[in-house]
Amino acid sequence: MKSTLKMAMATALLGSAIGLASPALADFPEKPVEMTILFGGSAQTVGQILADGMSKALGSPVVAVSRPGGGGAIGYSHVNGTDADGYSIVWNSNSISTVHYQGNIPFDYKAFAPIARIGSEVPVLAVSTKSGWTDLKSMAEAAKAKGQPLKVGVSGLGSFTHLAAAALFDKLGVKVVYIPYGEGRAPAELLAGRVDAAIQWPGQFIPHVQNNTIAMLCSTGMEKIAIEIDVPTCHEAGATDLNVTMWRGLAAPAGTPDDVIAKLQDAAKATVEDEAFANAARNLGFEPGFLPAAEFGELIASDDAVISELMTTLGLKNK
Repeated sequence: MKSTLKMAMATALLGSAIGLASPALADFPEKPVEMTILFGGSAQTVGQILADGMSKALGSPVVAVSRPGGGGAIGYSHVNGTDADGYSIVWNSNSISTVHYQGNIPFDYKAFAPIARIGSEVPVLAVSTKSGWTDLKSMAEAAKAKGQPLKVGVSGLGSFTHLAAAALFDKLGVKVVYIPYGEGRAPAELLAGRVDAAIQWPGQFIPHVQNNTIAMLCSTGMEKIAIEIDVPTCHEAGATDLNVTMWRGLAAPAGTPDDVIAKLQDAAKATVEDEAFANAARNLGFEPGFLPAAEFGELIASDDAVISELMTTLGLKNK
């Protein structure tokens, strides 16, 4: 009788323990989720809009915190050092591969658990309208005739825009000198004449194109970017088969519970599928395109291999 009573009490206590453990995940989030933003410009703007949308979907704040620097190294290192509980996530991109192979972080994409791809963004090549260059061909011909390297502005040496620029000018056979500038500085550097051309996200250039002070000559993806301004692809403009596109998404430290990843994924999906988010993002040259965690993880791994090979070919790989 006593033995049976003890077993019943033990079973009850075990059931209570399980009952207390389960709601910890079911109640996620119980406090604000911090989203680390790695870059400024359109990445920061879209990231903030995403955080606002996810806050509504989760019913709890998602706070966007800017941690730029080192081509993403500072932000990735911060999130990598936090607990794997879903309360610290990163607005990530292909930069996880470029910054790793550049040698700026000791870990690679496997240090993070994918949450969802949010969409993609394609760099564009832009010049000042004072240059007189109206297309990629005229710029390349002028550069070759001059016999001196073009000064090309990029976000940072070893950054994704540097990779895109190197791939483009390698195909064109044009000699260049890469000049890094601070976040959001591309239009100012072009207009001041400190660089001859710049590779950057279209959202930074659109107002200046509308004012006829800057021209976007081409975009580096295989498909045209979905903005009101008609910009040919670099493939169409003469850099045959060039296809360099950046995905952007969300990730958490590896080991974050699947239940938590699922809740964050669902909040991201609800936000991306909201028409207001889609319209705001497209106005910045960002194309929404949701992928769930599993498919996003496959994309990250596939692109990592491509980036590794491309950086090796272009002499940009240090790791």
